[in-house]
Amino acid sequence: MRTARRIAVSLAAAGLTLVPVAPARADGIQAQEWALDAVHTRQAWQTTKGAGTTVAVLDTGVDDQHPDLKGQVLPGKDLIGFGAERGDRPWARHGTAMAGIIAGSGHGAGDSEGVMGVAPKTKILPVRVILEDGDPQRAKARSSRGGALAKGIRWAADHGADVINLSLGDDSASAHPEPAEDAAVQYALRKGSVVVASAGNGGDKGDRVSYPAAYPGVIAVTAVDRYGNRAAFSTRRWYATVAAPGVDVVIADPDKRYYEGWGTSAAAAFVSGVAALVRSAHPDLSPRQVRQLLEQTARSRPSGGHSDELGAGVVDAAAALKAAAKTKPEPQQPAAAASSRRFFGSGPSRTGASGDEGGVNETAVFAAVAGAGLVGAAIVLWRGSGPLRVPRALRRLSRTR
Repeated sequence: MRTARRIAVSLAAAGLTLVPVAPARADGIQAQEWALDAVHTRQAWQTTKGAGTTVAVLDTGVDDQHPDLKGQVLPGKDLIGFGAERGDRPWARHGTAMAGIIAGSGHGAGDSEGVMGVAPKTKILPVRVILEDGDPQRAKARSSRGGALAKGIRWAADHGADVINLSLGDDSASAHPEPAEDAAVQYALRKGSVVVASAGNGGDKGDRVSYPAAYPGVIAVTAVDRYGNRAAFSTRRWYATVAAPGVDVVIADPDKRYYEGWGTSAAAAFVSGVAALVRSAHPDLSPRQVRQLLEQTARSRPSGGHSDELGAGVVDAAAALKAAAKTKPEPQQPAAAASSRRFFGSGPSRTGASGDEGGVNETAVFAAVAGAGLVGAAIVLWRGSGPLRVPRALRRLSRTR
């Protein structure tokens, strides 16, 4: 009989529910990765598995010793500088989960065990910009505003990131665009980095706008279940670009166990993996072209071609690669124009705003594994008024050998 226990884990604030289940066979984990088939990755692997690309994971850190990520993780950057360390439970859980979705390569004989990611040959560049929710130093991070997210985006772009994955966000009542973050995104796009972010996990809490998903040029990802239906928690907003699996997604954890998680965080990681496949096969395509390809080739297209729930539809890796082969690279385009007041006004006033660069609080939102939601963990970008808590659920599947 399944039992549940609640633990705090997040990049900022999100309850995480773990439900142990009977151990699966060693090869049973990959058999449960329904999401890989949903985005047609196995067909895409006939063309590429992501070799030669780098995906920066701006998160809580990544366990480079996890058996499914060994050899995949590059030396990264810690922009927090304190908090839990390797061996502590509240360390790198969310970031490791996202890295596994993007670039997990399994382990064991023939890599048949463990998690397989969308782009198993891509490299992960970890950039620690938030703390897990259960980190004992969370309060300290919460009271500090160092602009970690903006700095992390620029650092990743300067260090060769083909894709920047932002499975985090702020969709609290006081959420508003931060000039330093917006400028960092535009900088990364000009440098040639594709920027992907979770759309938010506020679908049942008012669908508030989430940043960084709402910045111009960002590929904002909403979540669907295994039947292609929008997940109830997935934020519905005009900035939605495409959708991807975000319910009952298998994720890896530093404890060497596997869990099922939900959130737009996971959905964003899937799209970052697909973007890495496209960049691997066609490295000269610009970020704008990659975004257009993902939109134009998405399946389950909504009536009218776009909706706040699914964007252009569910991302399709194989179709995107096929279309990319017929796409002629364009000269690098300038970053998206300054945002209009309609969508990017000053936002609600906050007491005690410092007027500094406005960086994301060191702690970003672990959006329920759901962008500003996330997978099996939720990220909360802490701003002056406090963190946004985003719930999520995970089920433990098995333990690696």
